[in-house]
Amino acid sequence: MEMQEIEVTIGKDGKVELHVHGVKGKQCLEITAPLEELLGGVVLSRELTPEAEEPNPEIDQSDHLKAG
Repeated sequence: MEMQEIEVTIGKDGKVELHVHGVKGKQCLEITAPLEELLGGVVLSRELTPEAEEPNPEIDQSDHLKAG
């Protein structure tokens, strides 16, 4: 498993940026949710990386393949 990391940058103007590394899929949103809440819960902008569009191999995809 690749190392997962959250990089937190606080600018001189107080703007906080969170960058998630080593997480595939939209799981990054779940990982940062507690931090976002602690920081006031207001997200002004969100940019997803190409990594966010990759499937997360740790999530069982079999349920998504079953149809009708």
